[in-house]
Amino acid sequence: MPIAELLDERRYLRDVADSMLSRRSEAESVVDETYRRWFGLSEAARRRIKAPRSWLARTVDGICRSRLAQPFLDDDVTHEGETAEVRRAAARPAAVPEAEVSRVQPMALDSLSPARRVRFLLEDVFGMAPGTFTNVWGHPVPERTEAQQLLHFLRLRRSTPTTPQQHDAAVRAVRQACLNDDVDLLASLLDPDVAAFFDGGGKVRALPRPVHGRWHVAHSLLKLLTCHPGTTLTTHSVNGRTGLVAHYGHQVAAVVSLDIADDQVAQVWAVLNPDKLLTWNQTPAQTRPPA
Repeated sequence: MPIAELLDERRYLRDVADSMLSRRSEAESVVDETYRRWFGLSEAARRRIKAPRSWLARTVDGICRSRLAQPFLDDDVTHEGETAEVRRAAARPAAVPEAEVSRVQPMALDSLSPARRVRFLLEDVFGMAPGTFTNVWGHPVPERTEAQQLLHFLRLRRSTPTTPQQHDAAVRAVRQACLNDDVDLLASLLDPDVAAFFDGGGKVRALPRPVHGRWHVAHSLLKLLTCHPGTTLTTHSVNGRTGLVAHYGHQVAAVVSLDIADDQVAQVWAVLNPDKLLTWNQTPAQTRPPA
């Protein structure tokens, strides 16, 4: 989903809540709760919703009515393709979503045994189904499994160090490929086993699972960073190295960090969580010098 649509959707939902509630902070809370319910649905249930924005707006309306101590008038309203699971999620709080991978601290991983650490990485970070861990370690596995992809990535982390100049050149090449909407060029800049993580914090409809493989990642990045009117993509220092910053209007909408190994992108971290971008949006973009 393009960042322009991500931000426009959240603003729209906030406007719906604002029109029903008196306090802006309460409207933001309603929108956050709405997205929690969305991500509380199973992937299959989300796919069955043909008009996600309409579902989200209806959920905002229901939460606002509940907070105003009014009956939920839309309880019996159904939409084509919705199941009981979807309707229940729109009417009630959902379970707390999965913990964000980016919040896991190294010391927490260090406290785990090697086996549990690998299990966490395979199931929670790389999205393998629960129970796969036992199969991987208890039986022979296919040639290119997620476990081997993880080992390949760890080998990349120990590859030849990238100089700042090489890193800058790789990031600028990625930016140019995105600006040109050139999926072939972008894919050629990515490692075959590249992994991309999209941190929406459960507050925008970013991809909830990591994306793997150069073609899947290339298409996901182009879809996210596609140039809509008012959207710009620039290079900027991110965590001490050159990264990408996407603006929508005057707002920073995404900050992308790239890990480079052997002149190819091995990992992509895209921060889309509005809370994590507050610092970026406190200072006008024009006051920050380009990388």
